[in-house]
Amino acid sequence: MLYGKDLRLRAIEREDIPRFVRWLNDPEVRRFLTRHEPLSRAKEEKWFEEQLSRTNEVILAIEVLMGNEWIHIGNIGLHRIDLKNRTAVLGIVIGEKDFWGKGYGREAIRVILRYAFFELGLNRVELETFSFNERARRCYKAVGFKEVGVRRRAFFRDGVFHDVVLMDLLAEEFAG
Repeated sequence: MLYGKDLRLRAIEREDIPRFVRWLNDPEVRRFLTRHEPLSRAKEEKWFEEQLSRTNEVILAIEVLMGNEWIHIGNIGLHRIDLKNRTAVLGIVIGEKDFWGKGYGREAIRVILRYAFFELGLNRVELETFSFNERARRCYKAVGFKEVGVRRRAFFRDGVFHDVVLMDLLAEEFAG
């Protein structure tokens, strides 16, 4: 497990699947993800099985300490890990909406970036977000990500095209 302030990142487990399905079928949560169609448990179970054999991804559950109990509030991952070029793509979802805006996403990102830069030896972590997701953009900037480009009108949601904002962070820029 990886620990931060009042949270930890742990391996995802089969028992987490019903929570994933609930989160990804919530339109408010899904609005900030590329997924647009409803998700079945069978499809999520298939995805989970495929994750077990992938060597270029690390997907972890985000748990926060509430009293004496760890509560699973979301997932975070490093995708398309390229050890030759020392890069990866960051992805995060806080599925439990009661925990939005409380700094848990920012802390989880810091924890996984420490792992990416200091354990995996990566040099660069990148991500994509939507121009309308101001909360996420503020969070990423607070951790040190910089906006490095825009894919104009590349994402269609709610009958409107939106820009996709490209951000990255280099190991030497990460404050830890």
